Amino acid sequence: MTQPQPQTHPQTETQAQAQRILVTGATGTVGRQVVAELLARGHAVRALTRDASRAALPAEVEVVQGDLDHPDSLIPALEGVTGVHLITFGGAYFAPLETGPQILKPARAAGVRRVTVLHGGGPSPLEDAVRADDRVDWTVLMPVEFMANALEWADGIVGADAVREPFVSRLSAMVHEGDIGAVAAVALTEEGHAGQEYVITGPELLTVGDKVATIAAARGREITLIELTEEQAVAQWRAAGHPEDVIGFLLQAYGNTPEVGRTVLDTVEKVTGHPARTFAQWAARHADAFTTRAS
Repeated sequence: MTQPQPQTHPQTETQAQAQRILVTGATGTVGRQVVAELLARGHAVRALTRDASRAALPAEVEVVQGDLDHPDSLIPALEGVTGVHLITFGGAYFAPLETGPQILKPARAAGVRRVTVLHGGGPSPLEDAVRADDRVDWTVLMPVEFMANALEWADGIVGADAVREPFVSRLSAMVHEGDIGAVAAVALTEEGHAGQEYVITGPELLTVGDKVATIAAARGREITLIELTEEQAVAQWRAAGHPEDVIGFLLQAYGNTPEVGRTVLDTVEKVTGHPARTFAQWAARHADAFTTRAS
């Protein structure tokens, strides 16, 4: 699968000097984009992962092994960094991290000035710890639905030219994951973002039908949209192995999308200076995923 590409950013007089940033969750959907955007801006990146041998990050990235569940493992990774990007879940089962204070103490001791936190969609002990710390400049990133979520349709599109979804008229201000990375990169390296809570959206509202039509145009072949009842959707999600709490979340999020998820904001342009990327741009970049079955 082709990864979204960072936008280029010519150096200006106001751009921060090159810094070294530690990115946790660096192999995730958003983490890879934080890495890419920092590199595009000329910064050095140190990427934290639980398995360095499987990171598959650009050669210029310094990959280090560590685990947010074990804060002492971060101490060597924090040496010489000015900013840290944090996620709120860790371990093999993505449990909420409760190690925020133990992460922040050595980070401050190492001279970390800025911290971004990727909001996980609900209450988070780690995020609470960061918000309560007035000794670092923190920024909370609150993206709405990721454009990358559409990749869940790839098998059905490749195999049957069809998407099977409930609530097809629901609206989403879905955001390009590269723009989440761009906002993070700016907040980690430039002044003026301390204490901010950034809700990050795309530039348009889309229904499920809009998304399907956009993917069809990008791959050059029609896709049939089949609307499921709630009962059919639950059965499909169970068959896919989703646990009951996730199914309940999906029913609520899709059946009664909160206002924040269907409201377009100009956060990306205000923070980064460029307009938020469209779903058409995302679909064009990922057209192969909807054309060729993954091996």
